[in-house]
Amino acid sequence: MIANLPFIAVALLIGIALATILLKKNMIKMVMGLAMLEGAVNLFLVTLGYRENGIAPIFTNAPEGADMVLPTVQALTLTNIVIGVATTALMLVLVMVIYKKYGTVNSDKMRRLKE
Repeated sequence: MIANLPFIAVALLIGIALATILLKKNMIKMVMGLAMLEGAVNLFLVTLGYRENGIAPIFTNAPEGADMVLPTVQALTLTNIVIGVATTALMLVLVMVIYKKYGTVNSDKMRRLKE
């Protein structure tokens, strides 16, 4: 049960994030839900790369036959963090532009204000 705790946390975070994205009408809250989903994906990637009693993937002082954690998922996670920050910033800028044009960040009200 304890070994599956990170996967349970990932499933819980994904469920909360999807509920936030789909059920909230405020676009800033939708962006926050998407950021939470990105965090859940990062946790999932780190959990996949974990090995019990693994050591850091530095080959200079590694003992013979030692089990190392996977460096590929660590690199993917760092890349995902950078991409996530950039896309979150872009979405927040788009929400600001929408607020300037329509005067609201509520998606239902914005649909009714079509020109």
